[in-house]
Amino acid sequence: MLSDKETTRLSKLLSLVLRHDPAHLGLTLDEQGWVSVEELLRQAQTHHVNLTLELLLHIVETSPKQRFRLSDDQQRIRASQGHSVAVELGYAPAVPPAVLYHGTAARHQAQIMREGLQKMSRQHVHLSADEATARQVGSRHGAPVVLVVAADQLHAEGHLFYQADNGVWLTDEVPARCLTLADA
Repeated sequence: MLSDKETTRLSKLLSLVLRHDPAHLGLTLDEQGWVSVEELLRQAQTHHVNLTLELLLHIVETSPKQRFRLSDDQQRIRASQGHSVAVELGYAPAVPPAVLYHGTAARHQAQIMREGLQKMSRQHVHLSADEATARQVGSRHGAPVVLVVAADQLHAEGHLFYQADNGVWLTDEVPARCLTLADA
């Protein structure tokens, strides 16, 4: 099979084309973010990327973050969340747990505590159900901090929450008044 380094490289390429820049491989996502597996593999080969069905299935099945989802018939693939291109993932609103978490780099803490969490270039703010996952997410960008989100309060105020296929919680924004710093 692939080395960890090559698996990571291909996973990052899939994230790029399924979340942000499908044109990078000459792809077009449908309204729900799906693309044909056959077309993805064909376009990867056209662009000199050695991606086979076996490798694609390996990446999808072994991804610890479960970033990608295959359709039930395994003919289409999409990213579970994190899109900067306009897609409608079709997730139904869900009642969140009382508390959710957001991991970020310490250098962003002051601004977030003033302005709240904004979706920025993505379609949603991403939240974790547990502090450990949030800390891991935050550590990808430097020294991590974990923010506690009063999800029950936001939900009671009418904010909508969605849960992606991989368990990530999504919402449009989190006002600063609903954020506290987790104990380190």
